[in-house]
Formats: sequence, C-alpha cells, structure tokens
Amino acid sequence: MTFHEMNPTIKFLTVACLMFGLAFMYNPWTPLAVFLGTVTLQTLFSAVSWRRWGLYMIPFLLTALGTLWTTLVFGKQSSGDVVFKLFGNDVTDENVMLAATLSLRVLAFTALSLLFTLTTDPKRFVYSLMQQGKLSPKIAYSVFVGFRFFPILKKELMQLYETHALRGVRLETRLDHIRHVPKLIVPLLAGSIRQAERIAFSMEARGFTGEPRATYEVVPVTRNDFLLASLLLLLFGVGVWIGI
Repeated sequence: MTFHEMNPTIKFLTVACLMFGLAFMYNPWTPLAVFLGTVTLQTLFSAVSWRRWGLYMIPFLLTALGTLWTTLVFGKQSSGDVVFKLFGNDVTDENVMLAATLSLRVLAFTALSLLFTLTTDPKRFVYSLMQQGKLSPKIAYSVFVGFRFFPILKKELMQLYETHALRGVRLETRLDHIRHVPKLIVPLLAGSIRQAERIAFSMEARGFTGEPRATYEVVPVTRNDFLLASLLLLLFGVGVWIGI
C-alpha cells in the first residue's frame, strides 16, 4: 500500500480538499502539522527520491521565507503586544502569527503538491480521469499527444543544431545557443505542424472519433485508496484540532 499505487483521481480529490481546507485556516499550527504529517506519510508510504524532493522544495522554501519577511516588514499594523522592532516598525505578536501562518501555508501546499506529483504517473492519471472522472476521450488523448510532443520537439531541436553545425555554424557557448534560437523557431514550428498532421491522420486511421472507448489499461479503485485518503483527511483533522 503506497501512494504510487493509489488511484490518481482519488488522490487528486483528497489533496485538493486538503488545500481548500488549509486556505481557511488562520493559525500557524494547522499548516505546520499538515506539512510535517505529509512528509511523514510520504516517508512511510512512498519511495520518492528525497534529493529530488529537496531540490523541488528550494524555490518554495525561498518563497516561504520571502512571505515571512515581507509580512513582518510591510504588514499592516495590528493590535497586540509589541514583540520587537524591525526597521523602525513595531512588530506585534499578531503580525508574527500572520507571517508564520502564511509562510507555513506555502510549505504545506508545496508538500501536498509534491506528494501528488512525485507519486503519480501522468499517463495513469489521465486514464483514471477517463475511467473514474468521465473525462472526454478527446481531451484525454489531446493530453497524451501533448506529452508525446515534448520528446519529439527536443529531438528535432537537436537535429536542427546538428544540421547547422554541419553547415559551418559553430555554437560554442550558451550565449551563442540563445542568440541562435530565432533562426530555429520557423523550421521547428514547421516540423511540429507536420508531426501534428501525421498524428491526426494516424488517430483517424485507427478509428478515433472522440466517443467512449474500451481501454487496455484499467485503473481500479481499491480499499487501499480509501485507507490512504482517510489517513490524509485524518491528518488534516488532527491539524485543525491542534490549531484550535
């Protein structure tokens, strides 16, 4: 029983509910409890790379620190006991609580988002949205085509660089690559249009009309999905109880 095996639609709805509930919590203890609890559950019920998780957390940690700093420095003056002075401004205990709440909320949102992102296969998520969320096949297969285009565009871009190099255009520095981008846009767009036409003809030849289709890969809903969802909801309930 891991978050990797959890039904993506149920996982998405659970995480969305937690984020929606956190938006109405105005104390620092609830988002702190949710953040720590999410990290604990992710440790127990997933196999994510913590190095990768830490790298993803860096910009959001800076955002949280920036939120804390700006709220303390530029926050509206409020009543309460003055805790300390910052650049000549009186910082009250209410300012400190508000700053801590906003910054911890950023961390809690980030932890929940990473829990979903790092434990969810995009292909399996789209299949789940079609099967459990009744997502239109037109939208679902459009997303699949979009996913497929990223490696295709990367491959074509590398081919264009190699073609220009064979013709004597040497790009030795990163700045040279950036300056050369405008010359690659038109052929890259032309190649993308040709690829899109081929994919459209291929889907039409295979009978794709946008109507509901049978799928080879079935994403089931199991008891473990509801158990993991209950753990996340219980975590939020404990966070709310702590913050009261």
